[in-house]
Amino acid sequence: MPSSQSTTKPLALTLGEPAGIGPDITLMSWLRRRQENLPPFYVVGDPSALARRASRLGVEVAVAEVDVAKAAQTFAHALPVVGTGVRASAEAGHPDTTSASAALASIKQAVADVQAGRAAAVVTNPIAKHVLYGAGFKYPGHTEFLAELAAAGGRAPHPVMMLWSEALAVVPVTIHLALRDAISALTTELIVDTCRIAEAGLRTRFGIARPRLALAGLNPHAGEGGSLGVEDQAIVAPAVAALRTSGLDVRGPLPADTMFHAAARATYDCAVCMYHDQALIPIKTVAFDDAVNVTLGLPFVRTSPDHGTAFDIAGTGRANPSSLIAALRLAVRMTAGRASP
Repeated sequence: MPSSQSTTKPLALTLGEPAGIGPDITLMSWLRRRQENLPPFYVVGDPSALARRASRLGVEVAVAEVDVAKAAQTFAHALPVVGTGVRASAEAGHPDTTSASAALASIKQAVADVQAGRAAAVVTNPIAKHVLYGAGFKYPGHTEFLAELAAAGGRAPHPVMMLWSEALAVVPVTIHLALRDAISALTTELIVDTCRIAEAGLRTRFGIARPRLALAGLNPHAGEGGSLGVEDQAIVAPAVAALRTSGLDVRGPLPADTMFHAAARATYDCAVCMYHDQALIPIKTVAFDDAVNVTLGLPFVRTSPDHGTAFDIAGTGRANPSSLIAALRLAVRMTAGRASP
């Protein structure tokens, strides 16, 4: 595991939804910085929001507003916060009219910092998409917004969502779509593009010389030779063939119900799944507390806790910071291109 000095640049941690558990797990992660051997990070956002949450939680955390250049040296004795100039007045569990603007300003500035070389990577706290949608947010989620910011006026990259843990890594080809829409959106070309980006990310960010990808079938029993649906033969199998022809180590389509037990997981580095729940149910079963959301295909490293805003427990002290701690650690490992254990 890397030491807290393994990178010369700090990580930029976004505020996330100010009314959610993002502030809670941020404060708790900083309090555990020594016992968890965490790398230096700074929060991008309103320092007063973090100070209020610390007071509500009854934890002693010195919140220091600093310039990015002083964040790493401040980290040892205070939680460094780089202000955005956008107020976040929402209280725990209750988003208000400042929530969306505060969350978006934080994401934009964190990305700008990493693109300018001031930060090593972006780690994002959870956002509340329904709050952002109410403020006119036009993107399906974090991933697509980050891709647009990464484009900087050019062509946006194709972002690929990976959920990673020491026990299992999964990539959904289609993400936040109703199941009927996900099936309609699934194409051979989309599978091929997603697998190429996942394979490249596993090589360059995770240090796996020849990644092994296992593709799940869409239908029960991977279609049972066409008797339980033709999509696996007509869409998934041609993608596997094309990827193998290009030299990638790919298998499939495989019956999804036998892909995720321990012996099966040992045969691949990443399971590529056809829709959201096919990927997220197994990883949240295997690694609920410490799975990390990773965005591949961006020109910078981005990780995030694999959970939502949990408004119902925000400000109660019951939030578990394990996934954020794992995301901070993984971000550093990915910047060094050695995220595999």
